[in-house]
Amino acid sequence: MEKANIESSKKGYVMTGGSGIQSYAKNSSFQRDVADATKLLIQNAVSEHLNPRNSPGLETFYVADLGCSVGPNTFIAVQNIIDAVKLRYQSSNDKIPEFQVLFNDHTENDFNTLFKSLPLNREYYASGVPGSFYSNLFPRASLHFVHTSYSLQWLSCVPKEIITKNKGRIFYTGAREEVTKAYARQHAADFANFLQARAREVVPGGLMVIVIPSRPNGVPHSRVSFNILHGIFSSTFVDLAKKGMIDEEKVDAFNIPIYHTSPQELEATIKQNGCFSIEKIESLPNITTKDVPHVVSLRIRAITEGLIKEHFGEEILDGLFEHFTNKLLESLKDVESGLAVNLFLLLKRKHEEDTSTF
Repeated sequence: MEKANIESSKKGYVMTGGSGIQSYAKNSSFQRDVADATKLLIQNAVSEHLNPRNSPGLETFYVADLGCSVGPNTFIAVQNIIDAVKLRYQSSNDKIPEFQVLFNDHTENDFNTLFKSLPLNREYYASGVPGSFYSNLFPRASLHFVHTSYSLQWLSCVPKEIITKNKGRIFYTGAREEVTKAYARQHAADFANFLQARAREVVPGGLMVIVIPSRPNGVPHSRVSFNILHGIFSSTFVDLAKKGMIDEEKVDAFNIPIYHTSPQELEATIKQNGCFSIEKIESLPNITTKDVPHVVSLRIRAITEGLIKEHFGEEILDGLFEHFTNKLLESLKDVESGLAVNLFLLLKRKHEEDTSTF
């Protein structure tokens, strides 16, 4: 009997929990805008690629949101999916199944805040599934729809070969080519593991939506707006080290495990996996925000505070982000001049016979 490769206890990187002023729940409006922007795309995906009559008598439709964090954005995404599936069943006069939603994130995630925030009028059963989505999380062929948004840019770990080769930086922006290539290899390996795990868990004909901040094909890493922002953040640590406020050796040993991949890189890994067909890959419309330095600084703090606290200690946080905010006052236009794309990918689990109906 085959055993699932389950690593549910593996520690990962989580967003700031709770509901305070510095929490992810209060500083993820951009991600919420992304969720809103995918609503019509999800509706069309379900309408065009899900056929209830190919799964007659289905009692429960299983939805998984991977990298759910603490809400409220996960609830928006889940409701978009359920609304689309219900509409599809209604349009073909089929009985609407019940819905089971599986909320996944790392074991360190603040699931208490997540479940306290569950919508009271929800139309689904909810459960939490802790663990890394780079390994198996669910039984074989148990999921009908998988969704993950703004999560797959996170690596499972910092590439080991760059730990001593990226001094004076906490990211690959402006680093040597070998550092950037190491990040790219790590992301490709992680994404391959992600696809392998989902191939086992998604039913034949099941759908998977991936939303990921990306580097446009052919655009240098140095011109990507996300990377420019992280470059400014990196220089903040260097500034504080020069002032003696933090230890320089600790800065040299600290790297943020994020990589902004390109559509070409993603497509290559999907094709290599061979278990999913790419039904759609497109850029989301530009999301216009009236960001100010303080808002951007809070957003970055919400997603990196845990990492920084673990490596440097809590006492540096306020001074670090105050300095980062001041640097953004001078440099936010550089970020806005950069290039980036929010990618929407729709994948469909192939049948063993390589058919494509569900």
